[in-house]
Amino acid sequence: RKFVLDFFFEEKQNLRFDVGIPGKKCGCIVFSAEELSNCRDIATMQLCANKLDKKDFFGKSDPFLVFYRSNEDGTTVKVDVFDWDRDGSHDFIGEFTTSYRELSRGQSQFNVYEVTSISPIVTLLSFKVESEYTFVDFIRGGTQLNFTVAIDFTASNGNPSQPTSLHYMSPYQMNAYAMALKAVGDIIQDYDSDKLFPAYGFGAKLPPDGKISHAFPLNSNMDDPNCVAIEGVLEAYFQSLRSVQLYGPTNFAPVINQVARCAADMTDGSQYFVLLMITDGVISDMDQTKEAVVNAAGLPMSIIIVGVGPAEFDAMEELDGDEVRVSSRGRSAERDIVQFVPFRDYIDRSGNQVLSMARLAKDVLAEIPDQLLSFMRSRAIEPRPAVPASGSQSHSTATTTSTSISSIAKGRNTHA
Repeated sequence: RKFVLDFFFEEKQNLRFDVGIPGKKCGCIVFSAEELSNCRDIATMQLCANKLDKKDFFGKSDPFLVFYRSNEDGTTVKVDVFDWDRDGSHDFIGEFTTSYRELSRGQSQFNVYEVTSISPIVTLLSFKVESEYTFVDFIRGGTQLNFTVAIDFTASNGNPSQPTSLHYMSPYQMNAYAMALKAVGDIIQDYDSDKLFPAYGFGAKLPPDGKISHAFPLNSNMDDPNCVAIEGVLEAYFQSLRSVQLYGPTNFAPVINQVARCAADMTDGSQYFVLLMITDGVISDMDQTKEAVVNAAGLPMSIIIVGVGPAEFDAMEELDGDEVRVSSRGRSAERDIVQFVPFRDYIDRSGNQVLSMARLAKDVLAEIPDQLLSFMRSRAIEPRPAVPASGSQSHSTATTTSTSISSIAKGRNTHA
């Protein structure tokens, strides 16, 4: 369309053109008369259009689609069409409905949709089905969580016979180590069918020759470190306090590597290993520990570190790769597998130990489902068919596990 305008050489004449579509202003272009005189054809006009407000591009829409399941059986799908705006005030263009059956036909005449409010057409170009498995799918398929415990027996914990010690065995209440162990163990033991848990200590001198060990079995059985259920782990822990000498240093790498060797033999998705480490101080072998974590990140394994006592645990945050992934020797961890928490943040002020343990278990176990899924996805492992329950005993076990699954998957502790 042509416009006839008076031209004044001696004046600066800015000409404004509003560009848009019906019901929506896309922006404006401001030209001087001199600039406009150079716009001889469409190509030049498009070059001039770079002065358009960056909020919306000249003559262009940025549509996106939002899909809704509009009925419970998923047969009907409602799709809203919007025009994207940088400031978030997206403009509604229209809507249409389709179904999974129609979409599964792929690109065809059946998958060309008229948007209801105005004339644009939405055309399906491709269709692909991908299964999104959940933590519960793997548990139902028989994936077992192998729970391993490692307890700090370094001298900084104090003499176990003294009430000031973090290892003090009071006849009236559990110490911080026992509370952390029982809080996590009571939840996670429901995912291991045999209820046999390897339990280790580190940083102590062992009888009879006083040799320092950073991965000794709490039950004193070098050939079989398994304890029966969490109560068996607690019993072995208390027995070790009576027989070993607390010493040092605080080395994490040996026990992490110990569990990693077991995990390396079970990478088919049938087993996932969770290592609980409870400590009172700063890690002495930080470089070796970071290397161990980086190596373990490629295995079906997660590490929970609970810090007890008043020490500062700033260095521990480096292992908890929520912000920056752990790295060693130029390699970064494939996955975030470490969760660190200081126990003091979860102690109930009224002294209620049950509440303290519930709070701790909720936080330290919250990341396990996603960490398990991240490993399974990285190896393209799918869950096996659900394991059917048989008999009254199996039914009882399945019911208990179902409650615990819901608890962990939602980051909530519902155990009594």
